[in-house]
Amino acid sequence: MFTPDLFAPEANGTADAQLITQLRETLHAHAHRYYVLDAPTVPDAEYDRLFRQLQELEARHPELASPDSPTQRVGGKTLDQFAQVRHAVPMLSIKTETDTRASGVENFDARIRRELGLTDTDPAIDYVAEPKFDGLAMSLRYEHGVLVQAATRGDGEMGEDVTQNIRTIGQIPLKLPAGVPELLEVRGEVYMRRDDFEALNERQRQRIAAGERGEKTFVNPRNAAAGAVRQLDPAIAAQRPLSFFAYGLGDITPVGQGGPQWPTHYDLLQTLKSWGFPVCALVKQAQGAIELVAFYEAIGQQRDGLGYDIDGVVYKVNSLALQRQLGFVTREPRWAVAHKFPAQEMLTTVLAIDVQVGRTGKLTPVAKLAPVFVGGVTVTNATLHNDDVIPEVVSVLLEKRQGIPEPFTMPRTCPVCGSVALREEGEADYRCTGGLFCSAQRKQAILHFAQRRAVEVEGLGDKLVDQMVDAGIIRTLPDLYKLGLTALANLDRMADKSAQNIVDALEKSKRTTLPRFLFGLGIRHVGEATAKELARHFGKLDAIMAASEEQLLEVADIGPIVAKSLRTFFDQPHNREVVEQLRACGVSWPEGEPAPQAVHIFSGKTFVLTGTLPSLGREEAKALIEAAGGKVAGSVSKKTSYVVAGAEAGSKLDKAQELGITVLDEAALLNLLAGEA
Repeated sequence: MFTPDLFAPEANGTADAQLITQLRETLHAHAHRYYVLDAPTVPDAEYDRLFRQLQELEARHPELASPDSPTQRVGGKTLDQFAQVRHAVPMLSIKTETDTRASGVENFDARIRRELGLTDTDPAIDYVAEPKFDGLAMSLRYEHGVLVQAATRGDGEMGEDVTQNIRTIGQIPLKLPAGVPELLEVRGEVYMRRDDFEALNERQRQRIAAGERGEKTFVNPRNAAAGAVRQLDPAIAAQRPLSFFAYGLGDITPVGQGGPQWPTHYDLLQTLKSWGFPVCALVKQAQGAIELVAFYEAIGQQRDGLGYDIDGVVYKVNSLALQRQLGFVTREPRWAVAHKFPAQEMLTTVLAIDVQVGRTGKLTPVAKLAPVFVGGVTVTNATLHNDDVIPEVVSVLLEKRQGIPEPFTMPRTCPVCGSVALREEGEADYRCTGGLFCSAQRKQAILHFAQRRAVEVEGLGDKLVDQMVDAGIIRTLPDLYKLGLTALANLDRMADKSAQNIVDALEKSKRTTLPRFLFGLGIRHVGEATAKELARHFGKLDAIMAASEEQLLEVADIGPIVAKSLRTFFDQPHNREVVEQLRACGVSWPEGEPAPQAVHIFSGKTFVLTGTLPSLGREEAKALIEAAGGKVAGSVSKKTSYVVAGAEAGSKLDKAQELGITVLDEAALLNLLAGEA
């Protein structure tokens, strides 16, 4: 075993470089034995001694810095935000089977056999079965064996670069052994073990008791893991113990260019294990539905005794050749399914029912429960969602009820601000109508108003809004424009320069347009296109605020629901007061007479955009369509006129083809805009 002498005399540069390489290799090996194999061969003090020696040498030779060094697992600069990452190979979701009986497995197996053209006399299909981890999907990109990027799943196409935080996970190798492909993207799950979660929460409780500000306990391991992964300060992330399981691949050097080829998914997992990645020991090959059912039942029995949370199992066709043959449907692999476990049930008592107001004004009844331990956490609240459905409460045991409780009815006014609470026709939810005034909706209202597509206050993001609202600096939207440099600079991690940038951005945002301002008010059902139609039709904000429902219905694409929503919003004195205060603070826009109702080339046409266009960005394409009188919708229906499809178009394209809707590429769209056909 290599044990360099920490107090050896200073060597020359070449000798130091060799020693740095040896130290890194030794520390990587020790970390693998400790974190992955759970079989350390040296005491912690010896590991720390070698680590300190490496730190000293790297400080002496900054020109030898390397991202694969064990010293890069901690530290790193604090980020302002996470950079966006486009996945070279999309991180697709797996279809979920909610039938928790054996028939859920049998249906999957029968479908696979049918799509492969197998008969009852053909052999059973070879599968791989593994637990469904309750964590966060992660993509690890290695180039020449060195970890260069870690990204979250995001929406499957775009994720967030969380490399600095992922480096802190001891189970994830920073450098791979010789012989791996030049490009290798490993997919897996970041999670937090239950014992690590309990230890973290105990430390948090001690900090809270000591009066440390901003500390809190976490609800469950998944939330704690998510908070660590998305922590902008990697030094804090390093204090929150995370683990990792590898379960597949994304991008890789192609076969024929140095990339390996495996016959089965199970062989792939064993190779990943040999390269130093942790692979769950419960992963198993299974023949046909019978063995899959046996695996499902066995894992279900072990579930509570595992050191980590799972909420089901995943089945995959083992043969990679058959996986390629089966392919994908609506962005999901045909060859895999996630099989959920039944919901865990416990008996408790409903002590009271409160009504909470969400960030978007939704009123939600919440049952206050006698504490009960379910699924690894102590539950004291249960969301009842609405008057019609109670999905979290499985049943009511009337025989155990004591006394005659008062019947519960939803309030007709917001319990927070007193504004009218309305339930729209065809909807189950009641909503507060005091969006600009209600304190429960304060953060959401500010973020929506400040976003790029509304008035745009550059640099005003979630964390800063949280700080300002929690500190009581901002109570309503107009307070934004009353902010002083001193109040901003006194916030945590807010330098004078950053505070000045926010003040400048607020001043710049005062000059906007009527459509942007209308959209920024967050009126229910009023999106960007509707705001533009309102501004075009009425010309002035006062005319919109005074318009009757009948007058609003005269606007293109506005129906009874939107007209009623507008009228309800502007009928609330609180909302009108906020609008007037914003004007008084200097927020302004050009106004004029109502525009003549010109007929445009796309008047009455509805478009849906999907995929990536060769040269036009999605916002640019949308602006061109709307300028020509068209409307851009988010989903395909029988009312859709055209679907504009680019590269990697998804389920919207499938839906368009199913309905027989005309599909355009970018060139055809531009031809239409030019009036060429």
